[in-house]
Amino acid sequence: MRREVLLSTAGLRAGYGGKPILQGVDLEVREGEIVAVIGRNGVGKSTLMRALIGLLPATGGAIVFKGESVEALPAHKRATLGIGYVPQGRDVFPRMSVEENLKVGESIRGSATAADYERVFASFPILKERRAQRAGTLSGGQQQQLAIGRVMISSPQLVLLDEPSEGIQPSIVQDIARTMMEINRSTGVTIVFVEQNLDMIRTMAQRCYVMDKGRIVAAIDAHELDNREAIRRYLAV
Repeated sequence: MRREVLLSTAGLRAGYGGKPILQGVDLEVREGEIVAVIGRNGVGKSTLMRALIGLLPATGGAIVFKGESVEALPAHKRATLGIGYVPQGRDVFPRMSVEENLKVGESIRGSATAADYERVFASFPILKERRAQRAGTLSGGQQQQLAIGRVMISSPQLVLLDEPSEGIQPSIVQDIARTMMEINRSTGVTIVFVEQNLDMIRTMAQRCYVMDKGRIVAAIDAHELDNREAIRRYLAV
């Protein structure tokens, strides 16, 4: 059975201070997919993530989520509709405990149950072990797990991950990739992620969009992900 389109953009444009970055992005993501957005540095991948969640206003085009145009909605409204966002650099609250950080994520939908917390702790056991510890004292990999857990506590339908491997040791990167795949399998959550790490892309992604100069210039099907050199070439578009 063909899954419904959950997220799409048409001619999406956005930029900073009058400087255009996104030059008319067209993409389509179906329910339950894991889709990577790849390309070299500076082509607009993180700008796309910020535009999708609403931290950067669209200057043109459309963003449609669950059949509803959301490009005019502020970020917190998009979050309540079911879009979760894990920013580049993680942005946990360093002076707050792990549990307090999770409660911030819980506030998006109003409240979370004990079962919601156990679901997150099952995916990221270190968070349960360190629940009383200040987030700023965690390692980079543990902070990334916390940032993802903070989003997952509100049971989003779509998660946007911006450079989840940045600053994390390779073994933890693969752990996080496998965990996200298991979360996708068990909950059906849709994942769109921006990434440069070749191994993470090949582990997680079911297909990819390639960006260059603010546009989508190619789409890579699942079977092409097995070709390491092809993916490497797209990262250097």
